Amino acid sequence: MGTMIYDHGYLDMATPAQMDALWAEGWRHFGRMFFRYETSLHENNFYTVWPIRLCPKDFKPSRSHKRTLKKNSDIKVNIMPAFIDEAALTLFDIHKQRFSNNVPQSIYDFLSPAPAFMPCSCMRLELYLVNKLIGLSFLDIGERATSSVYQCFDPEYEDRALGILMILLSIDYSHQQGKDWYYPGYVYKEASFYDYKKQFRPWFYYDWQGHWLDEPNETASQPIQAYDYLVSLLDQADLQEHDKTSGEIH
Repeated sequence: MGTMIYDHGYLDMATPAQMDALWAEGWRHFGRMFFRYETSLHENNFYTVWPIRLCPKDFKPSRSHKRTLKKNSDIKVNIMPAFIDEAALTLFDIHKQRFSNNVPQSIYDFLSPAPAFMPCSCMRLELYLVNKLIGLSFLDIGERATSSVYQCFDPEYEDRALGILMILLSIDYSHQQGKDWYYPGYVYKEASFYDYKKQFRPWFYYDWQGHWLDEPNETASQPIQAYDYLVSLLDQADLQEHDKTSGEIH
């Protein structure tokens, strides 16, 4: 039974090249805390975690994406070095009302007090409808890649698919900046609430063995219940122990 990857640590500053290397090995960060893990437990189910990425210049928006862009053509988009102000705090508080489980407590759970440069360069993408801030996304900038850190929006405008819009805008910005890769974050191999990230094709996933592989063709499976997952691990451990001792002379 192989050792499951579950790593974390703290880093005050990282160069753009260091961020590229960390993302390429499945790392993400919230503020100064960096982490990576290959399984996740949610509502008594175990999921297989996949870091994913896509090449901005190869991305082609779907018909649905084009409709989203057209529907939001009246929105003003601003992109600037990241910062947190009262408008961001207010929007965060409105956004978190969407959740009933794992409700985030503070925007600083995701961002450092100085997000423009700590722990790395980061941009703030704003969506304004007339004079109202209705969406925010924070995008880390590496040497050859970018990575979405956190985004929030006003649920009053949920029919505009603002989360999808901000990913589309992040991909476009990454392309304009000449980046090779855009990392939208983690997804699960199994069907889950993260599946919206899989619609931005073509994408690649990290297999936790040092390889980035093409998006699989098969339909996403269902997660494994926690009890069944633990039993399977114990069975594997018993089998390996049997293999070690079966050749011994008693």
